[in-house]
Amino acid sequence: MKYTTQKVAYWFFLSALGLLALQIVYGFIMGFAHMGMDGLHDFIPFNTARAVHTNLLVCWLLLGFMGSAYYIIPEESQNELYSPKLAYIQLISFLAVGVTAVIAYHFNWWEGRKFLEIPRPLDYLVVVNVLAFLFNILMTLFKGKRQTTTALVLTMGLLFSALLYLPGMIWFDSQTLDSFYRWYVVHLWVEGVWELIMGGILAFLLIKITGVDREVIEKWLYVIVGLTFLSGILGTGHHFYYIGAPSYWLWIGGIFSALEPLAFLAMALFALNMYRKGEKKHPNKTALNWTLGAAITSFVGAGLLGAAHTLPNVNLYTHGTLVTAMHGHMAFWGAYAMIVLAIIAYAMPNLTGRKLFNNGISQYAFWLSNIGMIGMTVAFGVAGVAQVYLERILGVDFMETQKEIEPHFLVLVLCASGFTTGVTLYIINFFKFGKPTNEALVAAS
Repeated sequence: MKYTTQKVAYWFFLSALGLLALQIVYGFIMGFAHMGMDGLHDFIPFNTARAVHTNLLVCWLLLGFMGSAYYIIPEESQNELYSPKLAYIQLISFLAVGVTAVIAYHFNWWEGRKFLEIPRPLDYLVVVNVLAFLFNILMTLFKGKRQTTTALVLTMGLLFSALLYLPGMIWFDSQTLDSFYRWYVVHLWVEGVWELIMGGILAFLLIKITGVDREVIEKWLYVIVGLTFLSGILGTGHHFYYIGAPSYWLWIGGIFSALEPLAFLAMALFALNMYRKGEKKHPNKTALNWTLGAAITSFVGAGLLGAAHTLPNVNLYTHGTLVTAMHGHMAFWGAYAMIVLAIIAYAMPNLTGRKLFNNGISQYAFWLSNIGMIGMTVAFGVAGVAQVYLERILGVDFMETQKEIEPHFLVLVLCASGFTTGVTLYIINFFKFGKPTNEALVAAS
């Protein structure tokens, strides 16, 4: 730890892991419901569990991104964080809004718009919260001794994420128009500007872990940014055909969606190439595993699996089925969850001064969570293909189809148990590090 204010990141990481654990709980509720064991339906119906599950995903990833920025930006700008007090206020207010939203969903206070269910009054509080965060980060950069490409790409991703949240707040009487702009938020976040955040964090980690020259690594960032915007913006079109937009959007979306793996392929090649070039043998192998794992898994989940089912002739059958869940789970895990867990694994030894990164528990956490996620992805894929065949080709009723594919969710829940064991071990190891200390600052300097 080079700057005392980097300790702020710890509390964001802690909060993110807490929300991840809660997200997994709601995932199990849905998994058992899919198996026909829906005993909690009177208290937590499936639509509520799904809204909570997906919104907790967004919340804990945003907290992870914010914590990453609070750790990375001071070090990259060679300056203390502008206002640690503002960061703590922002964290508390963010958690308050998130908890209020989760409770509200259980009482049917929501907008009913998939992924953007948060009630409108809370939307405005989110905007204020994010503005406070961006002000803190931008002021830190402005007052810093240097502005690096890594810091600027990370900040650009965070800034564009905030701007793209605004179209989702516009009110439309037309459901088609509402869905059109809703995808500006959902798609252009996860297959657009969040990739910039991932690229910024990935570049920082590779600079620190591999020892490869900064100029070499940051040149790759320009390639990743270019590919992200080339494919991500028009790739949104594969959602538009299904909301009443003209049919040409299906082909525009399909063609540019097929290009989207290029950005993730560039990240994977970038990470592996830098690792091979690296002369520095960094002792934190756990952080290295999560970093390289994020690059490779994101290419498979977000890149290959995404392209495979957004091809127009395929997407006509798979859109809105469990095939989408197959792609979504591995994509979010590889591209965003793993990169957050990577920066936490790198930062915690530096924040606390305790070198607990290569113990058995951290290795088991990595492998169990990833093997579990691969198993879940396969289970979703098999269930999704069965659903497509029964429902979309044979014309079997939706609920009858759900009954037929229940056995696949037994496999999914078993794999999810392995995944949960891995995440639990990761969280246990996180707590073993303890809290940040000033002694770590002295040791780093």
